[in-house]
Amino acid sequence: MAISEFSFLGGMVLGFASTLHCAGMCGGIATSLTLMFAPQSAMDRARILMLAQAGRVTSYVAAGAILGYFGSELYTSFNHAGAFRVLQWFGAVVLIWLGLTFAGLMPMPSVVDRLIARVSAAIARVLAPMRRSAVGPYVSGLTWGIIPCPMVYAALFTAMLAGTAPGGALFMMGFGLATMIPVGLTAFGVSSLAKVEADGRARIAIGVVIALFGASTIIPGSPTNGLLCLNEPAAAVAPR
Repeated sequence: MAISEFSFLGGMVLGFASTLHCAGMCGGIATSLTLMFAPQSAMDRARILMLAQAGRVTSYVAAGAILGYFGSELYTSFNHAGAFRVLQWFGAVVLIWLGLTFAGLMPMPSVVDRLIARVSAAIARVLAPMRRSAVGPYVSGLTWGIIPCPMVYAALFTAMLAGTAPGGALFMMGFGLATMIPVGLTAFGVSSLAKVEADGRARIAIGVVIALFGASTIIPGSPTNGLLCLNEPAAAVAPR
């Protein structure tokens, strides 16, 4: 199965949709990480921030590859057309659910956050000795990338629709690169995005948009129908 040319673009679309949330939530983390390494100048601060963000995106890409591979296993275990539809609907439902959760209209099961938090803590313990090395900011970014976050959950579940490890990694690369912009701006003192995110009305609007985006991926003929993942396998649409 070939990777859709739209998978990277789809990741960026979801990343840009997460702009305000990333500014409000990860902007503060980025600032704390930067100060933790005691930058000596503005250039040094930028270097530390870029390394930390690179580590965060690396975590996203690795997780996307894993879930993309899981999606490929479903494709090979079942009828391709059936597996495609199941994954497509599953991804849409997850996006709708997480969008409404972000908007505060539905609860996020605490078991998900607890599980991710345990994994994050375990990886942080393993990587802790490396934080004192020259690549410390990058290593810290790797841990940062697996902190519980509903927007990352949405992106990862969507990455699974790629149906291949490279496709999932490519989707998450697009998502991660798009989120670097608001996080970087907030870390350097641009607080307007974070202030908008703190507005409850903005959160509701963003969550509803994400939910609608998820719903649109299963509407035949929709521009986003093939934006997030693989186009439907040829075997599923070939004339009989």
